[in-house]
Amino acid sequence: MNKTTILSLITSLFFAVTSYSQEFSEETGSLNSGTISSQFDYLNRISNNYQEYKVVKKANLDKIKSNVLDSLSVFEKELATIQQTVVNQQTKISELEAQMESIQEELQIAEQARDSFFFLGIPIHKNSYNAMMWTIVAGLLGAFLFFLYKFSRSHKVISIARQNLAETVEEFEQHRKNTLERERKLKRELVDALNGKTT
Repeated sequence: MNKTTILSLITSLFFAVTSYSQEFSEETGSLNSGTISSQFDYLNRISNNYQEYKVVKKANLDKIKSNVLDSLSVFEKELATIQQTVVNQQTKISELEAQMESIQEELQIAEQARDSFFFLGIPIHKNSYNAMMWTIVAGLLGAFLFFLYKFSRSHKVISIARQNLAETVEEFEQHRKNTLERERKLKRELVDALNGKTT
């Protein structure tokens, strides 16, 4: 035979024996390994039948009881660890919620401080301050326009009064000149009349 054929035959035989031993161990089972369910299946298989009952050896029953109690002890320890972890997580969550509330309060205070300030010792919101300032500006602008109107009207009245005064002064000057002229004429006439009497 060829070496390669012998080697492949040995390899195949090795794999067949290995798989058979695994299947055999899975079928037979054990009270020393595997899950609790598989141990109960194994105990059921190896127990004797008596009518409709199963006869279990006391040693096997004690062994599976011990295994169940060990598993329960492990589960209880894991459960206690999980419960402690849950308590720790709840404590951390409570601390984080308290921190979150504190941060929210600080944020609200910061927003209020950003949106308001003290004006003449009184806390006032920026929107109210803006409205008040624009009202004051509008009032001042209205007062300025009112006084500007009054000033221009007064200026017109003064201009008219000056013009009337100038006209009155001119009329007065003309009247004065006329009066002086008349007085001169009268004086001449009087002088002429006096001169005529003396002659």
